[in-house]
Amino acid sequence: MEKENQGTRNNQTEGVAENSAGRASALLPIGIFLIIFLGAGVVFRDFYAMPAIVAFLIALFAAFLQNRKVSFDEKIRMIAKGVGEENIITMSLIFLCAGAFSGAVSAAGGVESTVNLGLSLIPAHFIVSGLFIISCFISVSMGTSMGTIAALAPIAVGISEEAGFPMTVCIAAVVCGSMFGDNLSMISDTTIAAVKTQGCEMKDKFKANFLIVLPAAVITIVFFWFITRNMSYDISSGEYNLLRVIPYLVVLIGALIGINVFLVLIAGTVLSLIVGVGTGTIALPEMFTVVGDGIVSMYDITVISIIVACIVSLVRANGGIQFILNLIKNRIRGKKGAQAGIAALALLVDLCTANNTVAIVMSGPIAKEISEEYGVDPKRSASLLDMFTSVGQGLIPYGAQLLSAATLTGLTPFDMIPYLVYPILMAVCGIVAIAISKR
Repeated sequence: MEKENQGTRNNQTEGVAENSAGRASALLPIGIFLIIFLGAGVVFRDFYAMPAIVAFLIALFAAFLQNRKVSFDEKIRMIAKGVGEENIITMSLIFLCAGAFSGAVSAAGGVESTVNLGLSLIPAHFIVSGLFIISCFISVSMGTSMGTIAALAPIAVGISEEAGFPMTVCIAAVVCGSMFGDNLSMISDTTIAAVKTQGCEMKDKFKANFLIVLPAAVITIVFFWFITRNMSYDISSGEYNLLRVIPYLVVLIGALIGINVFLVLIAGTVLSLIVGVGTGTIALPEMFTVVGDGIVSMYDITVISIIVACIVSLVRANGGIQFILNLIKNRIRGKKGAQAGIAALALLVDLCTANNTVAIVMSGPIAKEISEEYGVDPKRSASLLDMFTSVGQGLIPYGAQLLSAATLTGLTPFDMIPYLVYPILMAVCGIVAIAISKR
């Protein structure tokens, strides 16, 4: 019986291995999700009409129906392995810690005090641009776009409500800044993955990458200033309590000196509770309730991340990702073409995985082969990998960043997309860098 079972498993493994050449049909579940999710929003003129989790579950069901050579039990093992991947677990835990911090600091009155303090210090016409700059610094220091969005989204909402700026513009500034750091931070998992897969030094990649994206950051600052310069707003700042701002300062300073994002968020949560109880905004019996409410608010995005990981596991096993890799590699011509191929590879894999770290890990080995074959500098290939996965991650409506920002603000990802100029400008700068590079 054991030999028979082993033979069955070998056959199933062969069924998966047969997809080493790649299959376009394996991408069908992703297409189904996009059609259902986007289609429902267009038809009903309401992108809340189809909850993202429902569309993802339908896509997962479609993925299970593919590749009948592999048993249902084996597919369960595949998705279990995908969900247990380090980046997925880490991201899910960040969601929960971010929710705890958000719930505690909001209940403690930290959001209102921080907003009012900011309104009193930042010139009125520069507030939204200031949000972008602050997001850049925090994300570079924390090394995570998700932690940055979780920390600053409540402040963006508060500034929108107090100053009268459109919430879509304020939260878009935060998302843009978070992607700046996700791409550049030396402690970002995307940067680490890009450097490790391409075999270059962290500092070399940072310098090369920074020079490419700096114009995009500068133009983004000007953009947010320009579109808000003539908006009417009531800039009367309310009272603020510096004690209630301390949790945010701890998160900011901790991020700037490179403390682990988990420790930063946990410390911020504990301090928020201490300040809230000390100032009387949180009753002692409510301490754990406010934290629990914040964690619960992140359940949706956490579950969505898990379901997406399941879908990607089956798409990968069925040859969908390999199809994209082969499609690009077979069309490369010359050194500039190699760089363009690496950029396209990174972007397409990110669109399919909805996780820029996973996309870099998956496409990194192929990018390394391409760069060695065509003489592309490792620091350039690492920069392109990191940049273009961040471009995709900062724009896709089903990515964790936009879904998280939407959850924290009550908007939809599509409300924000028209103002997400930084990822677009980053792509433009990357394309120009490729075009002017030496042959």
